Amino acid sequence: MQKSRLSHPLLVTSGLALMLGSAGLHAQQAPARAGTQQAPARPNTQQRIDNLQRQLDEQRQEIERLRSLVSQQQSNQDALQQRLQQEQNAARATARVVESQPGAVTAAAGASPPVAVRVDPHEGQGQRVVQVGVAPAAPEAPPVVPMFDQPGILTPPGRYVLEPSVQYGYSSSNRVALVGYTIIPALLIGLVDVREVKRNTITAALTGRWGLTNRLEAELRVPYVYRNDASISREIFTGAAAEQSFSSRGHAVGDVEMAVRYQLNQPRADRPYLIGSLRFKSRTGKDPFDVVTDCQTRCIGNTTGTGLPLDLPTGSGFYSLQPSLTWLMASDPAVFFGGISYTYNFGRDDISRQVLNGQREYIGSIKPGNIWGLNFGMGMALNDRSSFSMGLDLSSIGRTKQNGSSVASSVRAQIATLQLGYSYRLSQRTTLNVSVGAGLTRDTPDLTLTVRLPMSF
Repeated sequence: MQKSRLSHPLLVTSGLALMLGSAGLHAQQAPARAGTQQAPARPNTQQRIDNLQRQLDEQRQEIERLRSLVSQQQSNQDALQQRLQQEQNAARATARVVESQPGAVTAAAGASPPVAVRVDPHEGQGQRVVQVGVAPAAPEAPPVVPMFDQPGILTPPGRYVLEPSVQYGYSSSNRVALVGYTIIPALLIGLVDVREVKRNTITAALTGRWGLTNRLEAELRVPYVYRNDASISREIFTGAAAEQSFSSRGHAVGDVEMAVRYQLNQPRADRPYLIGSLRFKSRTGKDPFDVVTDCQTRCIGNTTGTGLPLDLPTGSGFYSLQPSLTWLMASDPAVFFGGISYTYNFGRDDISRQVLNGQREYIGSIKPGNIWGLNFGMGMALNDRSSFSMGLDLSSIGRTKQNGSSVASSVRAQIATLQLGYSYRLSQRTTLNVSVGAGLTRDTPDLTLTVRLPMSF
């Protein structure tokens, strides 16, 4: 009994010891388990850092790419700006190729009418004078003087140009005709008709041009012609040894002309301007078939005569229509220009000419030959007010037909004129243009002098 009482406390003490030992063991194992569960936190943080570093690298690459793109766009913008500046310079230089104000050109000898140019408008401040072949600078250079029947950049809409002009032409030719027959080349049975003809022509014209749209303009030209012809010859069908002079003259309004022009393109740098035009010539001048002719036959009381008109005509006597194409291109330091044209002359039926004593000689139908034209040249500015230009004008005139057949004495004529021009700007709206033409073939007038004074409004 006593023994059992002693064992009971021992059992209690042993149980408490086991409980305390178990608690201590659990307390030692708890930190170990906690350390085992927290160990993965270190690799998760490193992975997060690696991800952030990778994102930073990607953003750095994106920034470099965007920076390269911005640099490329800036280079493209600079190139476009430079190209735009070149186009503006070329346009301004080409616009001034014909003259500093919207003016016209007068062709080589004869009555080729002036044509128009457009000047670059400046936001209600009139027109800008642009130096030929050089970027605009102060002071700006004058235009290149025009010489051919060709337009420049057309007159701006709402503006008009009034151009008075005077043209003087001189030509001389020698004619030798054998009236008879030859037995051998050294022996002539008959007479030799030798004539020297000197011709002076003065044409005063008033030309007006109106700008209809940015690319379309209209023109009207009214000329007044004064002619004086002198023929020195020996009287035909006689054995006279003395030379005689025969003179005739005429003055009246010439053939009125109308034209329209259209700018076909708006070129970029190093590209030419193309302008198409259509010109119509009337026959308002004095008809060559209405003047009295000192004919050689069918003249009562004058069976010989000279065959020359007693009163000179001032018009061609035929309607004509001329389409043409002109190009203008600025190439520093010069401006090049040229064009091609075709003139169609309309025929007339039932024509008769007036002869002495009120008689009329029946001729029939007449169809003048058509004309192919070609011209080209270049111009350069000399200083801020004057410029110089030169060029060549070529024309090929077909044979004249009478009653459907070519006239026996008519041949194709070749006209070639070397033109030199000078321009001086008097004011912002007025320019003085002078051009001189020299004939290069026998069919071309020997000298042509033209003075024009275009005024823009």
